[in-house]
Amino acid sequence: MTEHEITETQDGRKPNKLTRKRFEKELLKLQREVVIMQEYVRAKALKIVVIFEGRDAAGKGGVIQRITERTNPRVCRVVALPAPTEREKTQWYFQRYVQHLPAAGEIVLFDRSWYNRAGVERVMGFCTEGEYQEFMRSAPEFEHMLVRSGIQLIKYWFSISDEEQERRFQARVHDPMRRWKLSPMDLESRARWVAYSRAKDEMFRYTDIKVAPWWVVQADDKRRARLNCIHHLLSMVDYEDLTPPPLELPPRADEPYVRPPIEEQTFAPEVY
Repeated sequence: MTEHEITETQDGRKPNKLTRKRFEKELLKLQREVVIMQEYVRAKALKIVVIFEGRDAAGKGGVIQRITERTNPRVCRVVALPAPTEREKTQWYFQRYVQHLPAAGEIVLFDRSWYNRAGVERVMGFCTEGEYQEFMRSAPEFEHMLVRSGIQLIKYWFSISDEEQERRFQARVHDPMRRWKLSPMDLESRARWVAYSRAKDEMFRYTDIKVAPWWVVQADDKRRARLNCIHHLLSMVDYEDLTPPPLELPPRADEPYVRPPIEEQTFAPEVY
């Protein structure tokens, strides 16, 4: 199945555009469920890791933002690691990721992950052939270890057509507020579309394992991709509503209070 084909419905038709009003209505429903799920994870001391991989500009960051928009950052946190330091390059490859794995009652969302080695490092030549082959052998074993330790591992690949990626790149080029999203690696990926496609196919061949399969999200339509991904994530966790009852606020202390003189304080200018 090609990148173009998976952006269509099962019968080959292009889906109708999802209106903003309907999108926001459905998103709010899902975000309520995410908060309920988060409370269940905390109460039952579960450990969940969600990996987001895919093409540059495929919308991974937007989905992560919608998931975490209303969650507790102490329970649900995002890990987006920069390029490894010189010291980290000498470590066991998975070492810098292990320290970010969840403790009991936590959800960790990896905005890109150890799969950098199978993607950008492979295509750009940032790792040797031996390092790449070792990763392909080790990644399934590493993930089996995570699952055996009690971590639920969920992996998403955001699939986007070359035409849609080009459109989003052009939009970023012409929008100063989004231009920061374009990195030299993003531009290079544009020129190496086929190489990245082959690297992804090879990665799936080795790492699409039963205990942690790859779930492909059709991402040409950003709104649908966000809703479909969040809906699927919720379906992967067998949770129930453990939301605590509303708190009763205690009465405020009836004590006299004299505010310090206003001229002793420094106020931000009221521009608006």
